[in-house]
Amino acid sequence: EVQLAESGGGLVQPGGSLRLSCTATGFTFNSHVMSWVRQAPGKGVEWISTLNLRNSDAEPTYAESVKGRFTISTDNGKNILYLQMNDLKPEDTAVYYCTQGLKRGQGTQVTVSS
Repeated sequence: EVQLAESGGGLVQPGGSLRLSCTATGFTFNSHVMSWVRQAPGKGVEWISTLNLRNSDAEPTYAESVKGRFTISTDNGKNILYLQMNDLKPEDTAVYYCTQGLKRGQGTQVTVSS
């Protein structure tokens, strides 16, 4: 059974940083495409970033809203997907989810506020 568990969210001031983690179990991690998405209060799901773990040469892709500030990466040995978030802005406030296909975890709340 595919299971995804996000962690690392919290309250941070504008300009701050957070690193989110997604621990994946129940499938062959490096044989899939993994993504991060987020959902702000009252809004739809927004795609953030994707990393194709099936191709070690593949470049990650990012939404324009986070390009240059967020970095997706993995620790394949531990089946963990990361999202390093720098220079956070109030508009980054949302629940963040990692996804594998149609599966996603329970999410982790990120709040950017002074």
